[in-house]
Amino acid sequence: MATLNMAAGFVLSPSIGSNTSSSTTTRSIAYFPRDGNGRSARRLVVRAAEGEAAPPPTATAEAPAKPDKPPPIGPKRGTKVKILRRESYWFKDVGSVVAVDQDPKTRYPVVVRFQKVNYANVSTNNFGLDEVEEV
Repeated sequence: MATLNMAAGFVLSPSIGSNTSSSTTTRSIAYFPRDGNGRSARRLVVRAAEGEAAPPPTATAEAPAKPDKPPPIGPKRGTKVKILRRESYWFKDVGSVVAVDQDPKTRYPVVVRFQKVNYANVSTNNFGLDEVEEV
């Protein structure tokens, strides 16, 4: 075992049993709060022990039941829909559904893509569930 100046730190001596047939082995590693120059040195302290492992947690016979997903809201992706919003450029026009936000708090969850573009050169828009009708 190495000797060490007490001002530099302390050593946890390894305690390994002389009986090698024993199933229990314990090891310790040194910890040095300061190196030889007086600077702070960070070291990891590791302690390993072999012995009887803890029994694995017992699995319960019944797994907790997952709550069923709520049914999807709105039209499915790719569905053709007719627009019922009067102020929309695409009023009474047909477009295809790109996505539907499943959050019930979303005001305009249905994203619809059209073949023609509006005055701003945009071909998609969001609509409310009551503003679209499946064709």
